[in-house]
Amino acid sequence: MATVVAFHAHPDDEAILTGGTLARAADDGHRVVLVVATDGRVSNDDVERLGELRSSAQILGVHRVECLGYADSGFGPEFYPDPRGRVRFGRADTERAAEQLAAILRGEGADLLLSYQPNGGYGHRDHVQVHHVGKRAAELAATPRVLEATMPRESLLWVARAARLLRLPAPYPLDVARTAYAPQAAITHRINVFRFARQKRDAFAAHRSQISGNAAAARLFAVLLRLPPQVAGLMFGREWFIDPTLPPGRVYRDIFE
Repeated sequence: MATVVAFHAHPDDEAILTGGTLARAADDGHRVVLVVATDGRVSNDDVERLGELRSSAQILGVHRVECLGYADSGFGPEFYPDPRGRVRFGRADTERAAEQLAAILRGEGADLLLSYQPNGGYGHRDHVQVHHVGKRAAELAATPRVLEATMPRESLLWVARAARLLRLPAPYPLDVARTAYAPQAAITHRINVFRFARQKRDAFAAHRSQISGNAAAARLFAVLLRLPPQVAGLMFGREWFIDPTLPPGRVYRDIFE
């Protein structure tokens, strides 16, 4: 059996990008470790979201959860100053943060690190920093393999256009979706997580503070929670990764291939 460490920027990213993959790996008997860079707080007055993260991790079958302790950098044109006593992850010293993650990779004897693409998926400062820190940590710990979580850009564009026509909320606005994540042809791993779609959905639902804070998202997710398992499986039944060491073309069906 192998040990996989998933490195994410914020609580809830683990469910959105890799929830089914982590549940599948745990169900197959592998050790699954979840590390988040931030506790999800933009300011010191925000509610800490680590309790929700632990609930999500339990649903997915994760064996260990760690937080590196940085502050959320926020998304948008303005990069706010660091909150008192904490550093925003977007400003973190890459080498220091990489050493923190590398210590976990070494201690766990990690066989595989799940991280992010150079563009952070959709350009969020913390997601871009996850790429840099994850890449360096894997070098420091001599972790054998790194996979970068992604989504097919073509699908995101289709959803964004359909949402605009139907006047529904979309995961990413059309202008963001045009350059988000990766084109289908660049993806090296497409993972079937149909059997774990309900766990993925329920893990995201554990992050109640993120859902309740957005009225449109709350209405949309209420509909998703009522979907039959088969329909949920069709919607959440695939997750995607890129192995930056492999040429595009062949698509693998297991993260350990």
